[in-house]
Amino acid sequence: MLAAARRLPFLALFLQACLVSAVKFELEASYNPKPSTVWNFAGAKSLVIVTANAPIAAGQRLDIEILDGAERPNVYLSKKDIKGETRLAVTTHESADVGVCIRNYLDGASSSKGMMRTVELDIDIGAEAVDYNAIANQESLSILEVEMRKLEAVVKEVVDELGYLQRREMRMRDTNESTNTRVKNFSLLIMVGIVALGVWQLVHLRSFFKRKYLID
Repeated sequence: MLAAARRLPFLALFLQACLVSAVKFELEASYNPKPSTVWNFAGAKSLVIVTANAPIAAGQRLDIEILDGAERPNVYLSKKDIKGETRLAVTTHESADVGVCIRNYLDGASSSKGMMRTVELDIDIGAEAVDYNAIANQESLSILEVEMRKLEAVVKEVVDELGYLQRREMRMRDTNESTNTRVKNFSLLIMVGIVALGVWQLVHLRSFFKRKYLID
């Protein structure tokens, strides 16, 4: 029991690491910049909070867009001219990869090339996006109760994600079985066609040779 209790914080840290993404990078400004995108998986109806921190830089305009990687991508949010620390929140529609795309534009009045801008990006998904301090103050929870509440939410998300992966595997398996059946039926059809063509050729050649009196 004691060993399990000692493993609990490590399990919580491991699960939380799967749902949090924090990166820092530099973007070169241009008139037609390519987007720099950070992707993270999020389940359906999950809260996603993006915190972007980019110091103000003259002659540069930073735009951010949040979308998903569904078959028909959903653009959840698009914001232009990010300055300083900006906090954005969206709720996903379905289970899919969620991408945060950032572009650094050169201002029309500036023609300098090689201008860079440092961007710090924190992405919290699901349980990590919930303000547990506010919940603790509202419900008068202890630190241990808050951690257990957070761990419960994280474990639930992991279970939901495993269920999503299982459903996806079942769908892929059904697709593979359907494709295998179609290929088998098509192969049988080709074999029947080849046999029928061979029989027709034999009948045709026999009839031809009889007309030429080459065979009886």
